[in-house]
Amino acid sequence: MLSWALTFFILAIVAAICGFGGLAGSLAGIAQILFFLFVVLLLVALVANAARGRPPTI
Repeated sequence: MLSWALTFFILAIVAAICGFGGLAGSLAGIAQILFFLFVVLLLVALVANAARGRPPTI
């Protein structure tokens, strides 16, 4: 999911350079939503693993 956020961020930068302001704003918004969704899912996974008593695996 983080790769999708990065993809939309890069597309937003390219659209901004080309002068597509509305499209760049939309793509940046999608990238931001996906990034925060990724962070929330990461935190949920960390809490779930901690609740089960498993040590973190990195």
